[in-house]
Amino acid sequence: VQLVESGGGSVQAGGSLRLSCAASRYTYSRNCMAWFRQAPGKGREGVAAIDEEGHPAYADSVKGRATISKDKAKTTLYLDMRSAKYEDSAMYYCAGDPRLFYRGCTTAIEGTGELFDDWGQGTQVTVSS
Repeated sequence: VQLVESGGGSVQAGGSLRLSCAASRYTYSRNCMAWFRQAPGKGREGVAAIDEEGHPAYADSVKGRATISKDKAKTTLYLDMRSAKYEDSAMYYCAGDPRLFYRGCTTAIEGTGELFDDWGQGTQVTVSS
């Protein structure tokens, strides 16, 4: 399984960005999918998750500013972020696992990603003030 993130880059504070995660031979419909991020000198933290039925969950740090979604073909995962803040600057990773369902999926972002088996290589987001 290969997960490939894209869409990172530089954005000004207050701006918006969209991250994408595409996969080959991987369907999101039966998998818990999530976004994690890691800033320099900090631990990895969960950002958002979406379960097999499309129910989302968000970390408090991005709640109200982020939207996680899957395309209809369920082969691409997205993270839309609005009102970007300097503290959103980090490497963002896409993660997935077929063993997490419903609340087990949406609460998995409370950890550091140890429950997820499949990971992308990451895409850098830099927010300038």
